[in-house]
Amino acid sequence: MIKKSDQLNRRILSFPAVHPCERISPAILLGSLITLSHTLCNYQSKLFATQRRNARETIRMIGILLIFFEEIRDRGWSLPDSVGLCFTELHLTFQKVQFLMEDCTREGAKLWILMKSQFIAAQFRVLIRAISTALDILPLNLIDVCGEVKELVELVAKQARKAKFELDQDDERAMKRVLTILKYFEKGIQPDLEFVKWVLDYLDIRSWSDCHKEIKFLEEIIATQSSVFEEREVPFLSSLEGFMSYCRVVIFDTVDYRNHDQTEVRCNLETLSCLNPEDFRCPISLELMTDPVIVSTGQTYDRSSIQRWLKAGNMMCPKTGEKLTNTELVPNTALRKLIQQFCADNRITLAKTGRESRDITRTILPGSPPAAEAMKLLSKFLARRLFLGTNEEKNKATYEIRLLAKSNIFNRSCLVEAGTIPPLLSLLSSSDRSVQLEENAIAALLKLSKHTSGKKVIVEYGGLKEILAVLKSGLSLEARQIAAATLFYLSSVKGYRKLIGETPQAIPGLVELIKDGTNCGKKNAVVTIFGLLLYPRNHERVLASGTVQVLADILASSYKAELITDSLAVIAALAESIEGTFTILQTSALPVIVGLLQSLTSRAGKEYCVSTLLSLCSNAGEEVIAILAKDPSLMPSLYSLITDGSSHASKKARSLIKILQKFHETNSSGLMGSRVRHERPLHVR
Repeated sequence: MIKKSDQLNRRILSFPAVHPCERISPAILLGSLITLSHTLCNYQSKLFATQRRNARETIRMIGILLIFFEEIRDRGWSLPDSVGLCFTELHLTFQKVQFLMEDCTREGAKLWILMKSQFIAAQFRVLIRAISTALDILPLNLIDVCGEVKELVELVAKQARKAKFELDQDDERAMKRVLTILKYFEKGIQPDLEFVKWVLDYLDIRSWSDCHKEIKFLEEIIATQSSVFEEREVPFLSSLEGFMSYCRVVIFDTVDYRNHDQTEVRCNLETLSCLNPEDFRCPISLELMTDPVIVSTGQTYDRSSIQRWLKAGNMMCPKTGEKLTNTELVPNTALRKLIQQFCADNRITLAKTGRESRDITRTILPGSPPAAEAMKLLSKFLARRLFLGTNEEKNKATYEIRLLAKSNIFNRSCLVEAGTIPPLLSLLSSSDRSVQLEENAIAALLKLSKHTSGKKVIVEYGGLKEILAVLKSGLSLEARQIAAATLFYLSSVKGYRKLIGETPQAIPGLVELIKDGTNCGKKNAVVTIFGLLLYPRNHERVLASGTVQVLADILASSYKAELITDSLAVIAALAESIEGTFTILQTSALPVIVGLLQSLTSRAGKEYCVSTLLSLCSNAGEEVIAILAKDPSLMPSLYSLITDGSSHASKKARSLIKILQKFHETNSSGLMGSRVRHERPLHVR
């Protein structure tokens, strides 16, 4: 009867208790109450950073009632039906108490629970009053238990009626200190570190990882604010996140989280390999869910789909046909993370909802004035550490920059303005740098290169040389792959494409990474080369570096659809020139491309295939056309592309069909070759 509570699928400080069935027998209800009571009493051994007195008193009362419940069970007497109403109300209340206990002990939520202390104390008070009300209607005289136990129950009922359950004075003092610290930040004043440490000690936040968990929790509830929290709470949440970020960077010197984080990622990947992707589809729309939510029956749907269903007046669960007891939609955070990682691992792009798009653009501006000033203070602190710190301090500073700049545009701008890029570049050429320091430094530069001013500062300070040095001879393959990704963002600037291409080791370094890198590294290198090809003079350099043969090998051997599509994009761009065409034809790529046109499921991949074939026919002439004309499987693929492809792909498919049909007509009339002009001798492998 008791469904295990899942914190990941329930928004914090919500209490979605399930009312017991009206026809349930008192005996079954009693057994469930005993189980629930044991669960609640077990919270006595857990850490309550706040609400200690209220939690302790609640557990004490429930512990006494547990003695009462077990006494009834042990005596084995049948219970009168009049007991059912009391037990039903107690069961409903105990569920809510369990939710409240979960939230008060939730990992990473200590600061948020502290700042909601007034509300939580009121919830304790309401729930204890509900227990008192339920006990008032308990026909104790009809239940056969010993007199001492009856007296205990009456005592609990009396205490529950009179218990105050007010805000703890220590919690109130800690909350006021946090608000004072936020006021310091808002004025751009660095708070006293001992003052900050007092708050952390009070909340039992004693390590870098403890602090990081608080930040991740706050990020999560900010990300889901439009569906969970009101807009007015976001600035305050952002201020708290800024406070915790400041604590993580300034207070704690040792990072004790990364290994755990990597293990967690590996575990997630193993889980994904066992999941059926069809489980990620909404039962209503049959599309991959971007915002999965749980309805009262426990089924999960995409938010937009179930909202349309409910708006149409439907109050039945679409999948089970059960009646929905309420219209509350609880975010299925665990499933959403699995879907996001599945899409990232398989290079699938999810269509973004309007809300998600706003969430991304929101980071251009700070979430609140205290958060903005805290970030500015942090950025200056990190810049000083990069210039003056020990190697360990520099390494931690680079890692902090990686985290802070990962998904926040305002943070990137602050870090760039604080002058973190020049010392990061210096670290790349430092003679005593470690593998970890190099990886952190180049990864920090990657994050900052996503910002417009970051690109400019990197290039103006000669950073291209340092990044290319890492690409060519970085201390680890990971560092080389990150360097390639950094070049990709730099190549988004028109003038920098020329600069990168003219640097002798740039394109050869990318080609070597395509040979040596992981699938992620290969992709980084391929898309960077594609970006460089937007500058026409880089075509010759790319061809001279042996890129085509390396990409042809990928087309023939890789099973990663996204990598194949990216490789086809580069080959299609190179095939547009006569030099590129003849270089491609010197490899075994032609039959592979024809085969991919038939086998690929990606519309973009098919379009690159037909674009390449059309360019080869246009530039090389009869011998390529003759080879394609002999392949009976090509025409069906082209006709399929006309109906299913994009307008651009359809147009190219029609053009290629015309060329092949004209060749057949000419060949059948004995005029083959009279209209095809050869520019040079051709040998197709």
